[in-house]
Amino acid sequence: MFRTELALRGFGMQRYEYINKKWIVSPTARRVYRISASLSVALFFGLWVVLFEGGIADTSAPIARLLLFVGALGAGITFVGMEYFLFRFDDSHPLKQVVWFCVMLFPLLGAALYCFLVYSRSNALKSSAEHAEGASV
Repeated sequence: MFRTELALRGFGMQRYEYINKKWIVSPTARRVYRISASLSVALFFGLWVVLFEGGIADTSAPIARLLLFVGALGAGITFVGMEYFLFRFDDSHPLKQVVWFCVMLFPLLGAALYCFLVYSRSNALKSSAEHAEGASV
């Protein structure tokens, strides 16, 4: 009851979002997330190759460090962006959202799969792209 009285008097909590919708759902964001997801998948397969080859040669270590950094950055961007999209903009059935949340717990591949299979085909992204095309015409 106390919370209701405060809201009626104008003391309710104001909604503030730290992440702008354009950062998640826009043609530019789609490009960034797809590139990041590709880097994440490349990192996954690169790590498997390194594991099966038995290590990295000393001569190629600086290049491998750079590739590892780029892949990790891509994986982080993909994971954060896709989790935020899942919780805020995904309009699929709640059971599907739970399943995709569990899939995204798999490192490097889960969020990339979600990006390619769900995010890229979402209605929110399509409507944002149509809105961007209408504004540029």
